[in-house]
Amino acid sequence: MAELAKGKLRNKIPQLQLALEGKLEEHHRFPLQLQQDRLDAAARDLATLEQRSQQKLEPYAVQVALLQEIPGVDWTLAAVIIAELGIDMSVFQSVPQLASWAGVCPGNNESAGKRKSSCIPKGNVYLKTALVEAANAAARTKGTYLRDKFYRLKARRGYKRAVVAIAHKILVSIYYMFSQQVSYNDLGDLYLEKLNKNHLTRHLVHRLERLGYSVTLTLQQIAA
Repeated sequence: MAELAKGKLRNKIPQLQLALEGKLEEHHRFPLQLQQDRLDAAARDLATLEQRSQQKLEPYAVQVALLQEIPGVDWTLAAVIIAELGIDMSVFQSVPQLASWAGVCPGNNESAGKRKSSCIPKGNVYLKTALVEAANAAARTKGTYLRDKFYRLKARRGYKRAVVAIAHKILVSIYYMFSQQVSYNDLGDLYLEKLNKNHLTRHLVHRLERLGYSVTLTLQQIAA
């Protein structure tokens, strides 16, 4: 049983073995069997619900496939998004209106030099939860634009604002994908570096000069 441990718990296998020593009597087996029966019943119910959900999603197979192209979105999140958002984006006058309705649209927190509240609206709690969950998963997906953007925002604005910003970007992508029936186009994790090439160059040169180096830049010719 100790060998079934996962993650950090595997570092404590010797202690687990000591804790599991002893005799398993009938009065131990009885409540354990009850718990096992409950787990088995829950697993069967989840399988039934999953099958039912997949059946209901069959008319939206195209939209589900499009959503799953977005980093961090699996079929269960796609199901929630479609159930709460629908597939007709013409009901929203604009992307900002959609973002506000979904609850992932932070307001302008500064005006005329005065700092105001930056709380996001409540919006649709189920859709917002799904988008935030997708944003968290996207932040763990290596080699993507969303992951790179998340960590850049997190360094400046903190975790919560960064994840809401990524959720907002995912929602904007969904809006255009559904409106125009186009696939998701990932810009890649180097997009922002290329976009801010001059700023990044000055920053790196400045850091080297602070360390006492004299820097001379030479543009390298890249073969076509």
